[in-house]
Amino acid sequence: MTETVRQKATPLANSPKLGQVKGFKDYTGEEAKKRAEIRKVIAGTFEKYGFEPAETPVIEYAEFVKGENEQDEAVRDTFKLEDRGKRNLALRYEFTFQLKRLAQNKKLPYKRYQIGELFRDEPIREGRTRQFTQCDIDIIGSDSKDEAECLAAFSELFKRLGIEVTIYVNNRKLLNEIIEKEKINVSDRDNVLREIDKLDKLSEKEVEQNLKKYKAEKLLKIFKQKESLFEKYKSYLEIKELKKYCSLFGVKVEFRPFLVRGLSYYNGSVFEVWSKKIKVSICGGGSYLVNGIQSTGISMGLESLMLIENFRYDKEKTLIVSLDQDKKAIELSNKFRDDGKITSIYYGKPSKALEYANSYDYNQVIFIGKEEIKKGKYKIKDMKTGKEVWEKL
Repeated sequence: MTETVRQKATPLANSPKLGQVKGFKDYTGEEAKKRAEIRKVIAGTFEKYGFEPAETPVIEYAEFVKGENEQDEAVRDTFKLEDRGKRNLALRYEFTFQLKRLAQNKKLPYKRYQIGELFRDEPIREGRTRQFTQCDIDIIGSDSKDEAECLAAFSELFKRLGIEVTIYVNNRKLLNEIIEKEKINVSDRDNVLREIDKLDKLSEKEVEQNLKKYKAEKLLKIFKQKESLFEKYKSYLEIKELKKYCSLFGVKVEFRPFLVRGLSYYNGSVFEVWSKKIKVSICGGGSYLVNGIQSTGISMGLESLMLIENFRYDKEKTLIVSLDQDKKAIELSNKFRDDGKITSIYYGKPSKALEYANSYDYNQVIFIGKEEIKKGKYKIKDMKTGKEVWEKL
């Protein structure tokens, strides 16, 4: 029956009706298994730090999605919908705005994590599709100690996944203080911040040319100075405080004075995590207000993570082949599953069973037929070496 289903399904693979929409992707086989295992590692790490899981709707009212950040690029990239009642809806583009609802009447600090699908109608690139899996932690009711703990959770996560990273920190208050001190026009300040944020994407010369439009090119010289020279700014005290608590958690961070982060709602510390293996940040976040309460959070896309992870998925899988001995095959599979082993049953010919086992990367195949029942033993075939051994039933 398994083979018949496969044969019927094959011709449909070339049907235009089954073509994928640009920016959307299927995950199957080893890739899907690895993604699932990594999600378990991520969830386990977040829970270890006291974050509790949350789930939220994929579809929200468009006005709720836009919130007060309608000019943010991410908000402008939302997928817009309309239901039968002609209501204006949208697919969620992030989890943060939904915290306004989740955090209501929660005892503070409220620590939650969420892993789920987000949607952005934006240009695709390596590690970013238009539907992507985001992994978030947030603390509603936070201070610098909580910011450091969020960074500690992600630092441990990257270690568990075998990924070497650099964690950069900055503070939006510090950026604002510098811009005010340099007397940049109030109407130009948001644009100036956007240009500064491009220093990790464009050359210094290109950014300087862009800043000249706002008479703000002098900022580059400030951001290139030694960290100790930032001590004269009052807001730098928050950087020092964050670095102190990161040190207590055993987390190494680096001050990056031109780090802005694009979303306008950040009002304090901002973070980004980079790996040398790819040219974009793999993780970012910062501090912001939720219902007027100071909060902090960090998020990461699973797709970017998959480009650099060193995670090994090597769980043993067993295929039990019933040679007209279904009862015994099912009994043995139940025993294996009770022991926590990944086990499937194949009902059919041995040659087809081995072909099936190779196709789905089973480590070993066990045959249960009349001969095995008579001997009171079953034969195990190692799919890598081809070696066969007998074990008692």
